[in-house]
Amino acid sequence: MGEHMYWDVKTVEPMPDYRICVEVEDGRKGIFDLKPYLDRGVFRELKDIHYFNRVGILFGAVTWPNELWLKRPHCMP
Repeated sequence: MGEHMYWDVKTVEPMPDYRICVEVEDGRKGIFDLKPYLDRGVFRELKDIHYFNRVGILFGAVTWPNELWLKRPHCMP
């Protein structure tokens, strides 16, 4: 599978200051800072902290309601 496929997220937790902590099935963990993206396109929705905190996992990918999802974050090699 290529980088553009999902990457088997095991856990995701919202953190203060628009960051998420992500753990994938192989045990790697990372913190991804979304602040730099909050003024871009669909990511503007994440400025609402209540919406941001609704982060979850769907088919191994980090997602939010309204079909907003992330490709592999930079924190995950």
